[in-house]
Formats: sequence, structure tokens, C-alpha cells
Amino acid sequence: MKRSIGVGMVGYAFMGRVHSQAWRGVGAFFDLPLAPAMTALAGRSPERTAEAARTLGWASVETDWKDLLTREDVHIVDICTPGDSHAEIALAALEAGKHVLCEKPLANTVAEAEAMAEAARAAAARGVRSMVAFNYRRVPAVALARRYVAEGRLGEIRSVRGVYLQDWLADPEFPLVWRLQKDKAGSGALGDIGAHVIDTAEFILGDRLTGVSGLTETFVKERPYAGDSAGLTGQGLADGKGPVTVDDAALFLGRFSGGAIASFEATRFAAGRKNALRVEVSGSLGSLAFDFESLNELWYHDHTIPAEDSGFRRILVTEAGHPYAGAWWPPGHGLGYEHTFVHEVRDFLEAIGEGTDPAPSFEDGLHVQRVLAAVERSAAEESRWTAV
Repeated sequence: MKRSIGVGMVGYAFMGRVHSQAWRGVGAFFDLPLAPAMTALAGRSPERTAEAARTLGWASVETDWKDLLTREDVHIVDICTPGDSHAEIALAALEAGKHVLCEKPLANTVAEAEAMAEAARAAAARGVRSMVAFNYRRVPAVALARRYVAEGRLGEIRSVRGVYLQDWLADPEFPLVWRLQKDKAGSGALGDIGAHVIDTAEFILGDRLTGVSGLTETFVKERPYAGDSAGLTGQGLADGKGPVTVDDAALFLGRFSGGAIASFEATRFAAGRKNALRVEVSGSLGSLAFDFESLNELWYHDHTIPAEDSGFRRILVTEAGHPYAGAWWPPGHGLGYEHTFVHEVRDFLEAIGEGTDPAPSFEDGLHVQRVLAAVERSAAEESRWTAV
């Protein structure tokens, strides 16, 4: 029988629900070196945590995340909390010898991310693994795009366009949830969804941004206080209004170390766009394009064939030979958002079982944090070119 490995998760809202789905389902579709056990769920409210544990499938409850660290039946700590607590939990868990999966962005500041990356390096020397949860790397079409670039099908990469567009904040009366407060979220659209498109583009290219020129804007300066806040929703309204202390939109130009130029945009005010993470890569031999709102498709153009026969073609990324897809359904039966998290925990468990360092690492998360900080610095200095 496979050795069991106990998971303790902190947080049970939006991210906690999708992570729970991943831990529940991963063993049914992938041949894993370890069998994950959903051992304990930690949250502040005894009643809400107990209810979440019952519905999401966790065996026990803790009302203080620190109690996970002393439990011998918890080997992995999965952090699904707002960014202001990532560093404290991750540092303590790594020190206690627990493997750590941490939601993105890695932290709220570069200093916190640096401390986390340093702790992860020290822990890795003791066989303790850590990974930051950039789940969009695990979309089969994104992984296929990475394969195409790595195989040289696009030739020399010349330009990248990346956007992440949502519209759930377009209503100015939407309440002041924690994602709109800098002390809890670190930044707004820039860190919340901009971090994803940065990591996705860098993953596809196998390259890193080295400099940026940024612009940020807050369209709605004040919002009604939320009666309660969970995930992407506010439960009712409280009296009065409070200031929005993060960006509503961020745009920036960038350059990769390999020479490619890039443009990026992130906003939660793009009316009609629900979850449009889109990356387009152009090279000397071809181009590709991906949009998460059509997540089972990759569009590819081979520029080496005659113009009379060329053009973008749609690849339905559901074949057994495509990344991750072979573990699921027959060809043509598409996957969804939740499957990216199953792929994420599968890769994490494989790395732990094989004794290798998973990716993206805390070092990768630190790099994204440095890009975010460079964009903010540039925007504060009239879009001055700023090194990462």
C-alpha cells in the first residue's frame, strides 16, 4: 500500500474550496507515490470551520493554525489565506519540518518573500519541500504552449502580450472586501491576477522579466463596508464607506532577459470579461495564443509554411499525448478550472515522493513579487523604466 501523507489546510473560502476539491480527487486519476489524507482544516471560527470541514471532506478541525504544526499526522501545510498571513504561516511550517503549498502571490512584500525563499532553501536541504500555487501553469493548453516554445517551434521569441481581465468590481457599490485593502492583499489587480499572467508568460517562455515601465489606477476610491467578506464576495453591507487602498487596474511594458519585449494588463473592471487570462507569443517561426475563457484550446500559427496555406489553427488540447489530459476523459471531453488544482497537487506530491524540488518554487514566487514591486515603483515615479 502507498504511504499516507497527511494534509493540514489553513483557510476554507474560495481557495480553500478548490484546494479541497484537488486533494479529494487527485488520487482517483493519477498514480501517485503518496496517498494524501485530508487530515485537518484550520480556521478562526469553530462553527464555520467545522461546517466547512464536513462539507469539504476534512477529518478534523483546528481553530489555531499553529496547532497543525505540532500534529504528527500533518505532513503538508496548505496555505489558502489572504496574503498578509502567508509569510508567518509558511515560515513556521517550514521550521516545523512541514512541506508547504502556498497560494499566490507568495507574500505581500518583497521582504516577506525573500524571508520565505531563504527559509525554503534551508528546508530543502533537510528534505522539506515547498511550492507556490500558480495553478494556470497546469492548464494542459498552457503546458503545451511551453512545450512548443521549448521545442523551438516559435523560433526566436520577439514579443509577448499578456492580459488578465475580470469584471467583478465594475459596480461601484460592490463592498469593500479584503482584496481591496492593501494591508491584507498587498496590492489590487496587480498582485491578485497580474501575478498570474506574469508567471504564466514567464513559464511559457522559460524566461524572466528584467525591467518594467508601469501605470496603475484606482477607479473607485471609496466603497461601502462589507458586512462579511469571503472569497470574491461580500456578504451584505455595513454602515459607511471606506477607502480602497489598492489599484483597480495595472498596465506595464516589460523586457525579458532573452530580449523579447512585452506588454501586460490586469484589471477587475473589464465589463463582460469574467476570467480572461490571455497570453500571445510571437516568434520568428510562428506564434501561439491562449485564453482561459476557452481553456481547452491553444491557437498556433506555423510561419514556415507558404502564406497560401498558413494561418492560426485551433488545437483542442484533450488528447492523451497532451500534458495532463491523458489522465482524464476521452478526447474532446474538456477540463475545467478545478482540474488545474488537481494537477498542481499531483505535481507537488510527485516531487515530495521523489525527493525533488517542485516548481514553481518559492524562489519563483519571490521573482514575481519583485516584478510586482518594480511595477508599483515605476507607476509611482511617472512610469520610469525600473529594473526587476
